[in-house]
Formats: sequence, structure tokens, C-alpha cells
Amino acid sequence: MIGVIGGSGLSQLPGLAKAKAAKIKTPFGAPSGPVTTAELNGAKIAFLPRHGIGHVLLPGEINVRANIWALKSLGCDRVVAMAAVGSLKEELAPRHFVFPDQLVDRTLMSRPSTFFGGGIVAHTAFDKPFCQAQSDILHQAAKGIDILAHRGGTYVCMEGPLFSTKAESEFHRANGWDVIGMTAVTEAKLAREAELCYSLIALVTDYDCWKEGEEVSSSAVVATMNANAVNVQRLLVESLSAVAARPRDCRCGRALEGAIVTNPKAMNAKIKAKLKLIIGKYL
Repeated sequence: MIGVIGGSGLSQLPGLAKAKAAKIKTPFGAPSGPVTTAELNGAKIAFLPRHGIGHVLLPGEINVRANIWALKSLGCDRVVAMAAVGSLKEELAPRHFVFPDQLVDRTLMSRPSTFFGGGIVAHTAFDKPFCQAQSDILHQAAKGIDILAHRGGTYVCMEGPLFSTKAESEFHRANGWDVIGMTAVTEAKLAREAELCYSLIALVTDYDCWKEGEEVSSSAVVATMNANAVNVQRLLVESLSAVAARPRDCRCGRALEGAIVTNPKAMNAKIKAKLKLIIGKYL
């Protein structure tokens, strides 16, 4: 099953068959909203709106641990996430799609981004934060339906909820980063610990605030998000069956292999039971 995380401008997904919404309980609290299990063009999916129905959660308020846990508990082994982003490069224009391959975390570590701690320690490899094979499928599908799509690049994640200052935007550009958003880094980290293939469809809405005369504003972002939503729906219909059919021969599904360093005899029993969903096969 594929977890689909809808971002800004995509809190609902039309065209679903056999749709059934469920409220999922997790050891980390409630996810952003009900998870809808359904079929989309033959692919089994679990759809979750990142910001809640009606966009009621700030980026820093999203319970990402609960979101990823909920998808994992439903049997998802892959996640395709969408997120609105600002562009830091001229060639990445509004309404273009970017499939990044790197992340930079500038959230000041203010958000819970690991399932571990409290008596169990794990250090998971994160050199390639997105599932490359899965992202390749999505990129090729986007090009196949004439979406202006770019493969590769670095997504820098800022704290928010305010947009960048001009000085910050120029700093991000000077580092050679490509797009900026407020949510993907925590999702990617937790998806890796949960051994899920995670890919991001970054939907460009604006030029951040570095480009004179085209500074970011909420009204402009919303208008572009609405246009992007139509194209991303087309892309999901076109691509998810191919994503589901891909053999999981990547290392995403083995991310915790050798990563847990705590001696099983020394593990906190309550934490061990709490994390059974993701660590059970290694104990």
C-alpha cells in the first residue's frame, strides 16, 4: 500500500474508489486527520492530509510521528508526499514540479524527528534522504503527461510559519540550494526510521522573496497551489500503479538493519513494546 500525504492545497483527493476513512490511534498521539484508504487507478493507497482538513495545522504543529506511524500501521511500505515550495533558482518557475534528492534541515531541531530515545538508541543512515528509484518513476510519469518537471536538487526546510526574509533567501541561494519549504525534512527522517520508501513531489508556487517584483504572498501562493493541485492529481493517477509495482530492492526497507545500537537486554521495556511496529523484526 502507498501512503499519500497531501500538502498545502491538497487536503482532499478526488477520484478514489472504495474509499473508507478511519481515525487511527498511535503511541505518539493523533495524526493530522482521518486516513482514507482507497484505490486510485488500481493502486491501493492511504491518503492523509498533512495540515488537517481545512488546513488547520502550522508546519511546526504537525504530529509527524503520528502521521508516519499511522501509515505504517495500515500496511504502507511506500510514501509519496506533496509539498508547496518556494523556488531559489530562476529555472524552477512557479507551477513546475521538482523531485529533489537532498535535504537541508534549518528547523533548529525544534520538531520531534525520531521515534527513538527514552532507552533505545538508533542511528539510521540518511545520506540519500529520498527513495531514488521511486522518485525516478514519479519524475518520468510527470514528463510523460507534459508537466514541467525537474529531477534532483536540494530542498531546504525552514521553521516557518513566516516566509523568508530577503537576507535569508539570498543566504539559501548562495549555498546553491534549489527549493525551500517547511515540512519535508521531518517526514523524510521518520519515514526512513519506519523503513518506508519516501519521495517528495515539490510543487513550486513562488520565487521565495529573492526575485524583485515577484515576492511571495499568500494570495499568489494559493492561486498557484490550485493550479498545481490539478496537475498533481493527474500525476498520481498516472504513476501510483507503477510505484506500487516496483520491487523494493532499494535499501529503504532495511534502514534499521545494524542501526539499533542498544543491547536488547538493556532496552527500556515500555519503549521496546511501544516501538514494536518498527523494530520488532530486529529483536
